[in-house]
Amino acid sequence: MHEMSLCEGIRQVIDDHARTDGFKAVKCVRLEIGAFSGVEKPALEFAFDVVMRGGPAEGARLVMIDLPGRAMCYDCIKEVEIEARLDPCPDCGGGRLMPVAGEEMRIKDLEVI
Repeated sequence: MHEMSLCEGIRQVIDDHARTDGFKAVKCVRLEIGAFSGVEKPALEFAFDVVMRGGPAEGARLVMIDLPGRAMCYDCIKEVEIEARLDPCPDCGGGRLMPVAGEEMRIKDLEVI
């Protein structure tokens, strides 16, 4: 389950910031997750609770913000929103699309005390 390693990376970022920024606890972690990231949200929620135990984010609320998939259509030369990587262009129906956004997963912000 790669969600466990994703949460371990999140934990490392939180631990590093707790040391450098001097906060004691995290109340909320907001993650932006792209439509093409391959993240299984229920698995991420489970892993988050497990991995954050004993650290500043133990008991923190996890908020997942969905980011749409976007692609450049080489047929109509537009950037369009698509739901799946292999979807055709919603504007022209073309099939020559290059994803430009939607693969990311990043910490948007932390609510700390």
